[in-house]
Amino acid sequence: MARKRKAGNAGPARARIPRSGARLPAPGAGGSAPRRIVRIHNGHPGLSLQRREVTALIRLLDARAAEILAAPARAGGIRALPPGELSLALLTAPALARLHDTFMGDASPTDVITFPRPAAGAWVGPAGEICVSADAARGFAAAHRRDFSEELALYIVHGWLHLAGHDDRDPAARKRMRAAEDRALRLARAAGRIPRFTLAAVVRSPAPPAPGG
Repeated sequence: MARKRKAGNAGPARARIPRSGARLPAPGAGGSAPRRIVRIHNGHPGLSLQRREVTALIRLLDARAAEILAAPARAGGIRALPPGELSLALLTAPALARLHDTFMGDASPTDVITFPRPAAGAWVGPAGEICVSADAARGFAAAHRRDFSEELALYIVHGWLHLAGHDDRDPAARKRMRAAEDRALRLARAAGRIPRFTLAAVVRSPAPPAPGG
């Protein structure tokens, strides 16, 4: 199974994660901006996680953005995430495929879709949204003998990099993005910030028998 990461650019998806309406000041307006609000939606019935661990990973990425986003990348327009609330949705493969179809016109399965903030340069509003497939992470991890938690953390990192301006549409950009992923994961491992995820099999109830059957 090959990774098939996608970045959506149709604006934030709606009606999945409640918005708080938090307003973050621009730099220099009353001091440094507070730590961003991270909204986490666990949309997979078999996925277990600690929200504080996932939030800690996002905050590590924010705090170490200068190291993760190398100078040549920043010169090309890649930057730290804009201020504002960040939403993260951890979904089933069918749920992410539906988003893929709705927003990108492609009904095939994928592992990561991102929705950037709607207005570049605006200081009020969400920083963006990251949607990842826990099923895709489990499948790739099993096929390649990788740790599931680290694979799913990689998808979150990948989405964060897209919102920071990274692109992987051509080989050179893809190489830069993979290097940034490696830097981010090394920092997360060293800091003990890889969240612990577990994914149990989802047992579905059998359909009731037809009347008179």
